[in-house]
Amino acid sequence: MPLSKRARIEIYLPQRGDTAYARLEHAFEAEFLETFGGCTVIKNAKGLYLAGDGKTDNEKISLVYADTPFDFDEHFDEVSKYSDDLRAAAMEVTNEESILIAVSAIYHSVP
Repeated sequence: MPLSKRARIEIYLPQRGDTAYARLEHAFEAEFLETFGGCTVIKNAKGLYLAGDGKTDNEKISLVYADTPFDFDEHFDEVSKYSDDLRAAAMEVTNEESILIAVSAIYHSVP
């Protein structure tokens, strides 16, 4: 079976205990579910950061990701725009700069 190159979109959300963050996570889950037919959610992952004073800081994060049906290269501009829209929504709700949205190529074995 040939491998198919798809785009994976990942959202790394800090778990702040704030209802705005919980609603945002649920909104991303619903968006991926409706748009791509599903997503994976990993909660309580550990994020490590180097603080401005040089000390190591850590926090719990949630990872929400979905593999799109789109070829990474052929639909790069559309996936890029979509991820920019997700980032804008996150900033509007939380004004949080530590929310990371990453897009990468992933290879699926599909018939």
